[in-house]
Amino acid sequence: MSKTLIYTALLPEAQPLINFLKLKEDNSVRNLSLNFKLFKDEDEKYLLIVSGIGRDNCFKSLDFVYNNYEIKKAINIGIAGCCDSSIKIGTLFCTNKLLPNINFASITTVDEPLQSDENLETLLVDMEAKYFLEISKKYCKNIYCFKVVSDYLDIQIPKKSFVIELIEKCKKQWKDYL
Repeated sequence: MSKTLIYTALLPEAQPLINFLKLKEDNSVRNLSLNFKLFKDEDEKYLLIVSGIGRDNCFKSLDFVYNNYEIKKAINIGIAGCCDSSIKIGTLFCTNKLLPNINFASITTVDEPLQSDENLETLLVDMEAKYFLEISKKYCKNIYCFKVVSDYLDIQIPKKSFVIELIEKCKKQWKDYL
């Protein structure tokens, strides 16, 4: 049975989705790296993977998913830095499609947190979106990349409770794409 994949880098990004979809952690998967967490629903309609931050974690976790499951839709939901302080923290963007009632912005994916927006040519910045899209395009056509503005290019990762709150607050916007 084909599934909807939900990809997040951080557990706090995943927590609102885990709660909303009533997902349970699947500890039975043998060849899954200890760094990754895998969640499923009872009907096995959804598969959520939490990879950890960055390129290598994204590639390895998605390689595992696409080699072990049939995926019909892939969704990345996560936080992103923003170079424009007039954009409200908590604003949701789709970075790969124009969707009704959801903001669109391009995103730059970096391997190290940016110290400034000096060479940044996009509104948003994160550490996984480019890799998520690159890999997912090889396996499925129905792909969404949602990013919530969490900061204005701060180097530190926001607190867990703050990330959970950001993702939860924009649930009305992203839930219809699951």
